[in-house]
Amino acid sequence: MKPIIAIVGRPNVGKSTFFNRLTRSRDALVDDHPGVTRDRNYGEANWDENHLTIVDTGGFIDGDEFSSEIRAQINMALDDADSIILLLDGKRGISPFDHEIAALMRTSSKPVYYLVNKIDGPEQEIHVSEFYQLGVDTLHPVSAEHGYGVSTFMDLLVGKTVRPEPDTDTDKEDAAIRVAVVGRPNVGKSSLINQMLGRQRVVVSDRPGTTRDAVDSFCCKNDKCYRLIDTAGIRRKGKVHRKIEKFSVIKALKGLDRCEVALVVVDAGEGLTDQDVTVAGYAYDRGCGAVILLNKWDLISGRPEAFKKFQRELQLRAKFMSYAPVLAISALTGKNVQRIFPVVDEIHQQYSRRVTTGQLNRIIQEATERTPPSMHRGQRLKFYYATQIAAKPPRIVCFVNHPAAVHFSYRRYLINQIRLGTGLDKVPIFVSLRQRESKRRKGMAQRTRKR
Repeated sequence: MKPIIAIVGRPNVGKSTFFNRLTRSRDALVDDHPGVTRDRNYGEANWDENHLTIVDTGGFIDGDEFSSEIRAQINMALDDADSIILLLDGKRGISPFDHEIAALMRTSSKPVYYLVNKIDGPEQEIHVSEFYQLGVDTLHPVSAEHGYGVSTFMDLLVGKTVRPEPDTDTDKEDAAIRVAVVGRPNVGKSSLINQMLGRQRVVVSDRPGTTRDAVDSFCCKNDKCYRLIDTAGIRRKGKVHRKIEKFSVIKALKGLDRCEVALVVVDAGEGLTDQDVTVAGYAYDRGCGAVILLNKWDLISGRPEAFKKFQRELQLRAKFMSYAPVLAISALTGKNVQRIFPVVDEIHQQYSRRVTTGQLNRIIQEATERTPPSMHRGQRLKFYYATQIAAKPPRIVCFVNHPAAVHFSYRRYLINQIRLGTGLDKVPIFVSLRQRESKRRKGMAQRTRKR
């Protein structure tokens, strides 16, 4: 198990920049506007072969509409952490909030390190002295942006950090099924994550845009483990104005890139919108398995025909997602939320499966005999050979005499036959067509190589 290091401090002191430097990533959003980070954000750091888990937290401040939720997230991070970094702003100087946070740190039994950020060189270390008013013995001048003092501090931190007892079990986190929760703003993604975890892991508000980072949570159910990725709401391009919201959309798409199964959350009260179809398309384009979740079903549960109507609409407007199971849930009441896990397990099992070459070729042969492909310039299209080249998702290559002449509808027919023959009915299947090299050309190429 890796030691957990939590970074806390008031807004805009550079916590996310420091997080990104330690993790050598851009996983935390960075912006001059205070309050960008609201949830805890976890990342991995490797310092001289010492592996650490770094936690970025929301800015500690009163008077903001999210202040109570952010405080709760900070307290959870402090409970989880093995060591704490209190980051202070060396440019703006000490503030009343710094005294409040320092007082809170003194109540913690964990080691606390006090870092004065935005000190870009030795000549600026004079600005550090005023922070001794906080009643601390040691201050560490650093520059999260330029790296000044970071190596010295990290050497100290790594040398003093107490490692947790090693876990004798297998590394469940590495084997966890990666599940991203995606959808439009304010459809209930964060509420769903909290309901799945059984605790308040991420900030929830009825104001759209509360979640901005893609946040990971880890849980186990029935001896299986899941990494849940909460993402920012994906708005229409025309609705994305502020720079920080554009970054949030990009990070949501990166969350899809990391996941194996996407939970596409739809507001059942509003029905299927064009943007819901667009979000589902993002998941399909990235090769994710998917479950369509009709959230807020408690508001319309008295209309039994509504579920069938939605399924028909989905089939009509998003045929590319016809394989995705549909569940009606309520993140608020917990209705049917636990049914998500068995469905995710089944999708992941199919998503990871490999089909033997022999089985694939039998399916393709029977399919082409049952419904022969069309003619091309007086020649019958011939499918010579098929093989699966990858899993997660299943990707299959068929060798054909004229790949460009195969109509998209016939390719879709073959995919449906593969679904029927293999039982891969709940995951996307991608079939590519390649030209089979003729024996004459192959022989000429071999003779050329010998020469």
